[in-house]
Amino acid sequence: MTTTTPEEQLSAIAASPADPSIGAFFDLDGTLVSGFTATVHAGHRIRQRQANVGEVLGVIEASLRYRLGRMEFEPLVVRAAGYLRGESLADLDDLGEYLFRRHIETRVFATMRAVVAAHQERGHTVAMSSSALTIHAEPVARYLGIDHVICNHFEVDAAGALTGEIVRPIVWGAGKAAAARRFSAGAGVSLDRSYFYADGDEDVHLMRDVGMPRPVNPRSGLAAEAARQGWPVLRLTAGAPSVPARLLRQVSAWRQRR
Repeated sequence: MTTTTPEEQLSAIAASPADPSIGAFFDLDGTLVSGFTATVHAGHRIRQRQANVGEVLGVIEASLRYRLGRMEFEPLVVRAAGYLRGESLADLDDLGEYLFRRHIETRVFATMRAVVAAHQERGHTVAMSSSALTIHAEPVARYLGIDHVICNHFEVDAAGALTGEIVRPIVWGAGKAAAARRFSAGAGVSLDRSYFYADGDEDVHLMRDVGMPRPVNPRSGLAAEAARQGWPVLRLTAGAPSVPARLLRQVSAWRQRR
């Protein structure tokens, strides 16, 4: 497997053309941020006793099944939206910003912050391309000065309350690649000259569409494809505990308080 160092990647970006038709797409969880942003919100609901036992166990089960590759993403994100049915999107946006400042800001990889800034310095069109929901993705994008966010959105009613559904099509896997193609067509971005930074096996679809695929801490499937294709891999040090381990600790503490 071909690897690249942060210094090599930053040098390559600095030597690239200063051209807005070059895109730089960034996944969120595991790429820009160590760990999974959605679990911070889940943990907050557990601590505030807003989550019932079924929701807590459902989150743990879904997280485990997804990480083991035994559950498609769409049922996972739809289930999460169902738990929040009736809540105000504006209130959730405020909570997302609070949780970012309180728990997630320190988990943004310094290397990836520098990579984002390097692309911005060259005038590239920088976009977050993530399967996360807006309340988790947008605070990170604002912090990094990323103007374009491709992610999943809650469906809301006329009063701005969540219906419990997600706006279709779901942004994940091939759907994420299709969303990036639509964005690129509208923004004048040439995918065959663009970069994509991501860690998930499902991100192979968009990796194949761009001219500069850049796996970051890739999981097994993406790592295997990177080895076959000779894609340079960027390795970062992750400091956050795994999703299931963190949730299990929070659930244990929650049950002790009951």
